[in-house]
Amino acid sequence: QVQLVESGGGLVQAGGSLRLSCVASGRIGSTNAMGWYRQAPGKQRELVASITSRGSTNYADSVKGRFTISRDNAKNTVYLQMNSLKPEDTAVYYCNADIRLTFAIATANYWGQGTQVTVSS
Repeated sequence: QVQLVESGGGLVQAGGSLRLSCVASGRIGSTNAMGWYRQAPGKQRELVASITSRGSTNYADSVKGRFTISRDNAKNTVYLQMNSLKPEDTAVYYCNADIRLTFAIATANYWGQGTQVTVSS
């Protein structure tokens, strides 16, 4: 089966930067769309950024111009470069991916366990 593992979260001051990574491992045939979501205390989980297998990207309005999503298909890895961080960005960030298993026809959706990002003011 597939496992997604996030890393790179931590504590940073407002205006600082962090780079999140998510590595997919397991019996991976191919990785299609990937994305980052976040969930702050008392709020619903929301899409932050997504990227297709061909590199087309989409961002939440709140992070446009500050965050950049990218991927390395050879490494089954997706990144989120976060610049000019604000206290409002504080949340647990989750990796998400549509993955086809080895020798499988259809794709399935997977979630990582999440990594905490805390931005102090």
